[in-house]
Amino acid sequence: MKELVKLSPKKLRGARVLLRLDLNVPIDGGKIMDRFRIDRVLPTIDFLKKVGAKTIILSHLGRKGESLLPVARELNRVTDVGFIPAPPEDVQRTLHELTDGGAVLLENLRKDSGEEKGSPSFAKVLASLGDLYVNDAFAVSHRKHASVFALPKLLPHYAGPLFMEEYRNLKKAFSPQKPFVFILGGAKFETKVPVLKRFLRSADRIVIVGALAHAFYRAEGLELGTSRIDKEISAKAYLKDVKSGLILLSPDVLVSNGSAVEVKRVGELEKNDTIVDIGSQGIEVVRAALKEAKTILWNGPAGNYEAGYGEGTLAIARAIAKSKAHSIVGGGDTVAAIGKLGNGNKFSFLSTAGGAMLEFLAEGTLPGIEALEK
Repeated sequence: MKELVKLSPKKLRGARVLLRLDLNVPIDGGKIMDRFRIDRVLPTIDFLKKVGAKTIILSHLGRKGESLLPVARELNRVTDVGFIPAPPEDVQRTLHELTDGGAVLLENLRKDSGEEKGSPSFAKVLASLGDLYVNDAFAVSHRKHASVFALPKLLPHYAGPLFMEEYRNLKKAFSPQKPFVFILGGAKFETKVPVLKRFLRSADRIVIVGALAHAFYRAEGLELGTSRIDKEISAKAYLKDVKSGLILLSPDVLVSNGSAVEVKRVGELEKNDTIVDIGSQGIEVVRAALKEAKTILWNGPAGNYEAGYGEGTLAIARAIAKSKAHSIVGGGDTVAAIGKLGNGNKFSFLSTAGGAMLEFLAEGTLPGIEALEK
C-alpha cells in the first residue's frame, strides 16, 4: 500500500484530497459522548493542512442518515473545519472557495443509498470532487461501501497514518510473543467464530466472556433463563477446548431477575434470571490467565456494558493495564471502558475498530486494504 506520509509535500500542496475518516461517534442530544475516534484523526487533518492540501473529509454517522453537524462543531473546538450540509452533487461551487490548507467536512455519506450499496455511480460523484484519495478509516474498511471500496479505483489512492498504525499493530497478533492470551467478549457468537477458529491455533489461553459465553453454557446444557443467546450457531464443537483448558469460562455470573441483582454459579440459574456480567470468580479467571502473559489481545465487553453492567469489563481493563505484556485492545465498549478509567496510556495499542478488527484478525485482510493495494 502506498502511504500518504511518504508523498512529497509539493504533490499535496493545492491538491484536493478526499480524506475518508471514521467519525461515527456516539451522540446524545447533539452532544458528542466519546471523542476517541475524533482525537485519533486530528493528526491526519493537521498534517494535510500544514502541507497546504485542500482537505475534503468524507464520513458517515449512524445508520439512519443523521447529520454530521455535531461532529463538525466538535472538530472546530480544536481545528478549523468547514461543513457543507448539501449532497455531494451540489457542493462543487462551495469547494471552489476552499483554499490551500483549508478543510471541509461533507454531510453524512449514508444519506445517499449508493454509499452502503457500493454504487460505482456514487463513487464517481465523490471522485469528481478530488484529485486523490486517502483512506484513514480502518474501522470501516471491512465494508464494500462506495467511499471505501469503489472510490479508490477512480483516483490515485493512499493509506493514511492511522490506517497504517491499525494495520501494523493488529498484524502483531499473528506472530505474538508467548504466552499469548486472547480475551473475546461481546454478544454475537456468529461474528466471532472466524476469529475464534484462527486463534485456537496460536493462543495459549482464550478467555470467553460476555453474551458470547452463553453459547458455551448452552452447549453444556445449563439453564440460562432469559439471557441473550445466539441460537443460530452451536458451541458444542469447542467444548473439547474448554475441557482441555485452552478455552476458559467464568464459573459465576451476575444475574438480574427483576427483584434483585446477584452473583450465581453458572449451574444455579433459574428461568427468570438474566446474565448481565461475569462474577468475581470470573474476574479471577481472567487475572490468573494474564499472570504470565507476554501478549494480550482483547475485543468485546464482559457484560451488558451499555445497560450499566460494566464492572467485569472495567476489571479486565485494570488487569491488563497492570500487566507488562504487549496489549492490543479494540471494540467500542471495550475502549470506552478504558476511557472511563483514564488509563489508555497503559495499553500498547488501542484500536478504533470493532467489526473491522475482528474481520482483519480472522482473514488477514479487508476490502478496504485490497482496494488500496490495487
